[in-house]
Amino acid sequence: MSEPKMAGKTPVVTVLKEGSYYWCACGLSAGQPFCDGSHKGTDITPMEFSIDESKQVALCNCKRTTNAPYCDGTHKNL
Repeated sequence: MSEPKMAGKTPVVTVLKEGSYYWCACGLSAGQPFCDGSHKGTDITPMEFSIDESKQVALCNCKRTTNAPYCDGTHKNL
């Protein structure tokens, strides 16, 4: 598997409404942290995740989390 591009060293903190989303795992999307299809031609695919109710989340932007798509603090050691 290819190494994803680091899109940033801090998480994207945002409020998401109930629904399904696709988190960019490759780091190439212009619409970070969400997929825009830029992964095409790579062996990395986006991760679909769902939110059951509106809430604030911290989504990983360094692409190194062990709790994708959520930030686990890994960026602090990069």
